[in-house]
Amino acid sequence: MAKTAVIMQPTYLPWQGYFDLMDQSDVFVLLDSVQFDKRSWQQRNRVKTSRGECMLTVPVLTKGKSLQKICEVEIDATSKFCAEHLKAIELNYAKARYFRQYIDSLRGIYLKQPKYLCDLTVDMIFWIKNVLGIRAELLRSSSLGVEGTKADLLVEICRKTGADVYLSPARSRDYIGDGRLFTDHGIALLYHHYTPPVYTQLFGDFIPYLSVLDLIFNEGDRSLSVIRSGRRESLKGNTHDELPSVNVTGNC
Repeated sequence: MAKTAVIMQPTYLPWQGYFDLMDQSDVFVLLDSVQFDKRSWQQRNRVKTSRGECMLTVPVLTKGKSLQKICEVEIDATSKFCAEHLKAIELNYAKARYFRQYIDSLRGIYLKQPKYLCDLTVDMIFWIKNVLGIRAELLRSSSLGVEGTKADLLVEICRKTGADVYLSPARSRDYIGDGRLFTDHGIALLYHHYTPPVYTQLFGDFIPYLSVLDLIFNEGDRSLSVIRSGRRESLKGNTHDELPSVNVTGNC
């Protein structure tokens, strides 16, 4: 049987499309061995409030550390972000139908007060995976002993994990190119095709691309079904068709 790999950077409280990719994979590799980008979703994400969306950002130490890897990034220990993020989540989701079902276990992750950003984000991702009931195996690239950049690194990870299918987020096509490197190594290349579904939310008009927490607190045990409802047929890596557009303000 084919074995599908997905490779994604660890993201803080990712959106639902991230978990649709995970749900379609046999092995989901958290790419924590590449350079950290403080302008990315690695340390931030959005929740919904009565005034619209609100960005939650984890403060990290970056001065003099411009080349640090994601797995090396330390959280700013002088900040009070754990209490602040918990307060924001509790304040804005207390009236959500399934809030009480999940808040205690989520609070426990924050109360660990981890030293490293990646320890926090990976714990969050594992927790969400279990809440949703996704069965994929999760690995960190820093534990695999792999090297390389861009498509070469992705192929090496696929080979290391024994995957013969690679399902990629659509926006990665810019550096994957024509996919020939995957073909040369006997790996089928597919691109994720996803349309964020509408689901129950608090506070008026629906806002897409929020953290999956918004979905979980509002839809509970239905969350994975909601995520799957946005799934479209994956596009082959050698197709010349235009890939679906992705909201540049959304997280991928």
